[in-house]
Amino acid sequence: MKRMACIGECMMELSEHPDGTLTRGFGGDTLNTALYLARLGVPVDYVTALGDDPFSDAMIAAWTEEGIGTGLIPRLAHRLPGLYLIQTDNRGERRFFYWRDSAPARQLFRLPETGAIEAALRGADLIYLSGITLSLFDPGSRDRLFDVLAAARAGGVRIAFDTNFRARGWPDFAVAREVFEQAFKASDIVLASVEDHALLYGPADPESVIDHLRAAAVRESVVKFASPACHVMAGDTGEVIEAAPVPDVVDTTAAGDSFAAGYLAARRAGRSPAEAARIGHTLAGAVVRHRGAIIPQAAMPAITLAPEAS
Repeated sequence: MKRMACIGECMMELSEHPDGTLTRGFGGDTLNTALYLARLGVPVDYVTALGDDPFSDAMIAAWTEEGIGTGLIPRLAHRLPGLYLIQTDNRGERRFFYWRDSAPARQLFRLPETGAIEAALRGADLIYLSGITLSLFDPGSRDRLFDVLAAARAGGVRIAFDTNFRARGWPDFAVAREVFEQAFKASDIVLASVEDHALLYGPADPESVIDHLRAAAVRESVVKFASPACHVMAGDTGEVIEAAPVPDVVDTTAAGDSFAAGYLAARRAGRSPAEAARIGHTLAGAVVRHRGAIIPQAAMPAITLAPEAS
């Protein structure tokens, strides 16, 4: 069975509690998605680079235990993974602080192992990446990534892109906009948000984001609103899917990442875009009720991916 592949970076995660104490974990947007995909039973590989340190060892061990494939992760000598700290306010909104400039993942497309990784990507079922993924790489590495995405897509591999935009990862907005337009054209599925679009392109509303993606010839899109709802579009058919309210939000970290996992897993299983969005909302609704990017296995909601019998 072909496997999905999620490309990006995982970092050490420090979550700050109200009393100033810290909890150590790990996280990263595409890694979070890969982990929730694995928990939903999807065969998935994580594609990144790590160091040869104990923290990287612990990441590999944890991912293996979760069922994530780790065969496409080069290990770089004398290097450490990146680090980020999360501060969360009393509404569950969070701020991120990063130490990641020399993270091994930035060299992913400039390593002796890169050719083998590219070959594996060309044989995947679906490749998932994000705006944060694209911000990791220098222009030459990004060009190489887009080349392999084009080759994979020509061979029948689907490409899913999550806009997940962080301004501090880019040298300027013009470069980011240019790269995002490339990503839209390279993708079969785009998961976007009004918030990301406004940060990158200026004032936005759902209709303007939908129009932008339609103009970029995106075949299938999910546009997440500021409120708990999204608009799904496949071809010429669009629909707004509301999410059930979550009154006890603790931490919105990984809400979008888990939504992406639920949506992509459901679409892979044959569910319609609207049904897949409802499944994405269900998983994200469980995730925001817990602190940190990864919720306990016991807190995972019961989700049925297979289409209902007609």
